[in-house]
Amino acid sequence: MDRLLNVTTALSLLLLGIVLFSLRRAHIRVEYSVSWLVGALGMLALSRMRGVLDAIRNFIGLPDSPLALFMVAATFFLIVFFRFSVIISHLRDDNVALAQRVAILEYHIQSLRDHES
Repeated sequence: MDRLLNVTTALSLLLLGIVLFSLRRAHIRVEYSVSWLVGALGMLALSRMRGVLDAIRNFIGLPDSPLALFMVAATFFLIVFFRFSVIISHLRDDNVALAQRVAILEYHIQSLRDHES
């Protein structure tokens, strides 16, 4: 069980490093990286704080602490994925509206050109 928590610690540190590296290289925006940083730090903290993890395990009613850690992490990351799905949906709607406005402007410009000639 300790070995699994150590692997989780290593994976949390890896995720933390990847997010920070991506931030530094401007591959990810700050407002989107916060969720990933909170998730990685939360997994790191829970994998190192055995007492807190055992309390969560007892509260949920699970037989194993690492299982509780993965349940909490999976729930958190599902919420993050849902949040990003909502953001992507809004961006798609905004892109459609912008494309429609550009088409209308192009139509007006073309009609002005046709009217002048």
